[in-house]
Amino acid sequence: MRSVNIAELKNQLSKYLTFAKGGEEIVIRDRNLPVAKLVPFSAAEASEEELLLVASGKMRLPKNSLNVERLLKIRTGKVPGHGAVHAVLEDRAGSL
Repeated sequence: MRSVNIAELKNQLSKYLTFAKGGEEIVIRDRNLPVAKLVPFSAAEASEEELLLVASGKMRLPKNSLNVERLLKIRTGKVPGHGAVHAVLEDRAGSL
């Protein structure tokens, strides 16, 4: 892990971006106090559309992969009969 003061980072940004592209993390300091961290961007499994959303600031890539089996084991509520359907229809009728 590298460390750099803001002034040096501003003057040599391309150099430090190259380090980040190479997999290094860079701690950014302001008057020798750590204030931020520049980390490599990992987009190994992201689609082109997802990368465009990330670049525009509309999406962040997940830090951990999704465990579908665990997700499907989450208990959900049940409404007997057609109560849920009637509740949705009532709600929608009020907004029409």
